[in-house]
Amino acid sequence: MVDRRTFFRGAGLTAAAIFGTGLLGACSSAVDEQRAGAATGASGAPVRGGTLKTGIPADVIPATFLTNTSGATTVIGLAYDTLVRYPHDKVEPQPRLAKSWQLAADGLSLSLELRDDVTFHSGRPFTSKDAEFSLRTYADPKWTAQLRSTAAAITAFDSSDPHRLVLTLAHPLGNVFDLLDTVPILDSESIDKLAAGDAFIGTGPFKLVSRTPNSALVFERNEHYWIPDRPFLDRVEVSVIPDSQALLSSLKSGQVAVAGGLNYRDTETLGETAGFQAVSLEGAELQVYVGANVTHPALADVRVRQAIAYAIDRDRVISEVFRGSGYPVNLPWPKSSPAYDEARNTTFTRDATKARAILAGSGIAVPTLPLTYQAGNPFYEATAQIVQANLAEIGIPVELDPQEGATFIKALIGGTIPALWVTFHSWAQYVPSTLTISAYPFNALKNSSHYESPAYVDAAGAAWRVTDGTGAEAKDRYRAVSDQLLDGLFLVEIGVVLNQLAAAQRVQGIDWTKRSEIVYTDTYLA
Repeated sequence: MVDRRTFFRGAGLTAAAIFGTGLLGACSSAVDEQRAGAATGASGAPVRGGTLKTGIPADVIPATFLTNTSGATTVIGLAYDTLVRYPHDKVEPQPRLAKSWQLAADGLSLSLELRDDVTFHSGRPFTSKDAEFSLRTYADPKWTAQLRSTAAAITAFDSSDPHRLVLTLAHPLGNVFDLLDTVPILDSESIDKLAAGDAFIGTGPFKLVSRTPNSALVFERNEHYWIPDRPFLDRVEVSVIPDSQALLSSLKSGQVAVAGGLNYRDTETLGETAGFQAVSLEGAELQVYVGANVTHPALADVRVRQAIAYAIDRDRVISEVFRGSGYPVNLPWPKSSPAYDEARNTTFTRDATKARAILAGSGIAVPTLPLTYQAGNPFYEATAQIVQANLAEIGIPVELDPQEGATFIKALIGGTIPALWVTFHSWAQYVPSTLTISAYPFNALKNSSHYESPAYVDAAGAAWRVTDGTGAEAKDRYRAVSDQLLDGLFLVEIGVVLNQLAAAQRVQGIDWTKRSEIVYTDTYLA
């Protein structure tokens, strides 16, 4: 097992190799500029103009643009809009490109009144046909979008009025507004260029003007944005910096002013440092978990998976890796979810003695299992090391298997990870049925673990087919879903964590969506 200090020390050396002496030469003036900006005070009126420089760990992957991966969330947050948007603290839709709506009492149709003052970056007016095209595209299997099942449950569209869209639904969809909050409004005239990574044309506050794959993306202010006097910034420059220590160095030196993907210890430290701030993305919770491919002979027996669930030291992962920015769970739901259940949520607590007993009772001699995770991500690396140590303690040998980001995502979506894996999942912060119907780790019909259960399918389907996804009937059905997740245990939850950004103090007005898409519409440089 690689020692964490050794790992991060090596990453720091990589940072020096990447940035070289040019970084050192720019360091003093850039840091002085950050401190000067912070000294002007953040309480004044927003300032128009300026260029915001940011750093992200991964570029957009065009083929997975609709799967909520990190590079895509950056582009969508800057360049695209949705029909509605949820606030941070609840799943109650607020107007965006849809001004108002009416859901039929039987839940079988939804009428949306659309804005008439919106244009794409190309200058073409936005109409109901664009909303229809976006929803139809999201339902296309080639995009592997996670809410595809919900999009596919729209059986008819009426877009005859350019500013009104009527959706006919196959059955009540308790999560239909999750879909409308999620689907970016796409430009039908440039969709082929999007698929190739050559153009990303939306209706959002910024328009992409250049992209160097795996290196940089540059956005400029959309002068015709539908929100008056927004955005404040003239330009956003995004550098792709896969190494977390290189990204940290770039932020500390002033080369970038906002960074996502740092380890939580570094973000915590920066938040206590003059001139910097830590931003917790409240309402955009992520869950860290261990996944299991149940076609692996050892993992096919649920008792082995139960032993793993008892072995994992959730408290240590939350406290050490995520610096207490979260809490341990057995089920995916955050505390704000209508499906959260404290009693069920403490079914598996760390008990190595019990784990060994269950494993012995199974009679299975578990061979060395690969534990796959995304290389270069400090959260996954450190979590995987703790899981490796926990499982060794109960007699399950584990070999760490870091994979390049795009390779890992492809394997996760395709269900080709051979045994165990560590990563984040999202979507539990939405209406709970979205997770079990749409997210590829949880999808009851087809998931990354190859887990099959008619009872799970029935429970997930019943929870989905309700008119009100947060009502009493839905909550009863979510309890049945939770029981199925605990019984099947194809995914072993570790904890709910809050995604975080680190930024210079002078960067004010940062916002985000529930998918952790960073929104700079109201951002300004103090």
